[in-house]
Amino acid sequence: MTESMLNSLDLEGRPQDTRVVVAMSGGVDSSATAALLKSQGYDVVGITLQLYDHGAATHRKGACCAGQDIHDARAVAERIGIPHYVLDYESRFRESVIDSFADSYALGETPVPCIECNRSVKFRDLLATARELGASALATGHYVSSRRLDDGSRALICAADRDRDQSYFLFATTRDQLDFLRFPLGDMTKPQTRELARQFGLSVADKHDSQDICFVPTGRYTDVVERLKPNAMEPGEIVDLNGHVLGSHPGIVHFTVGQRRGLGIASRAPLYVLRLDAAHRRVVVGPREALRMERIVLRDVNWIGDGAIDQAVGDGLELFVRVRSTRAPQPAWLRAVGGGYEVELVAGEEGVSPGQACVFYDAADGQARVLGGGFIKSAAPRWSADGVRDDAASPALAAMRG
Repeated sequence: MTESMLNSLDLEGRPQDTRVVVAMSGGVDSSATAALLKSQGYDVVGITLQLYDHGAATHRKGACCAGQDIHDARAVAERIGIPHYVLDYESRFRESVIDSFADSYALGETPVPCIECNRSVKFRDLLATARELGASALATGHYVSSRRLDDGSRALICAADRDRDQSYFLFATTRDQLDFLRFPLGDMTKPQTRELARQFGLSVADKHDSQDICFVPTGRYTDVVERLKPNAMEPGEIVDLNGHVLGSHPGIVHFTVGQRRGLGIASRAPLYVLRLDAAHRRVVVGPREALRMERIVLRDVNWIGDGAIDQAVGDGLELFVRVRSTRAPQPAWLRAVGGGYEVELVAGEEGVSPGQACVFYDAADGQARVLGGGFIKSAAPRWSADGVRDDAASPALAAMRG
């Protein structure tokens, strides 16, 4: 197959002979995506997912996929002249995303529900529906890009607009899914997307972006956890690194790693949440220096780099990792250890929290390729229990630093 035979979505065939399902959330990004593809001649079908009981969230600013959003998506579809369907995914969303969100908090983790939603609802269930509808691709309004490789497979690439890049939330996308997914906004900025929406006469051109977790209409995630996992609200002790009790707390769900304010205990020096011990209902606090982690144990690792992961990793693969969506990628080593995978951060990172994702990149900036990632199972500092730095803990890191 030659490049000239491929259309603008890297698919064989004329746009008018190519059906594309667009996931329409009712926001400006997915709406502009649908309008753009329609204008290019594709056979576009819009699908909006009803993910939860949106009664409480209908009028809340910052909530996504609520009743207003379904209405907006339908209006956009009508405006550009495409068929539009609303699918009831409430039960699968509740099982895959909301329940696991509450479970994760009860375990003392800080979950990222958007990752689970992309992985299990949008790119698994919706993608299967798109195939059933005879589509050649599922397009979304995510700010991320994909590039066709020499072997015909696709690589996931960071968005051109670094401030909008959503690659962190899409690391769990598989190779098979990548082959079917398209991200038309990957090389655009948000202002360009809004301008495009204006040109197409879309009512959502100036609609605000959703800010909150979509199924937390009050903005207070503890309400959801309390309803589903009441044991996570049980009180317990706040202790230092040596186990000395410094105070009490109303439930570990109210705390997150790296937190400084709202601890409710007096101290001469600032104290930070270092760890949440769910089994003993303990919040472990200490000095800021003890927040710096250098070794991360991962679970549920997804690899979308070249070849098999173990071949790529070998004795250790040098790459860049992002441990929170708001952080810049940092140099690290990825190693296979005891049947799993660990990351060693060259310079360390503060506030590494179990439940968050650790995403792999092949470069620190620009339109880097996403190589995969995993969820943070645990993290270890080079600090001993008495708060003294333990430089013997990592001979590999010491060697790297000369």
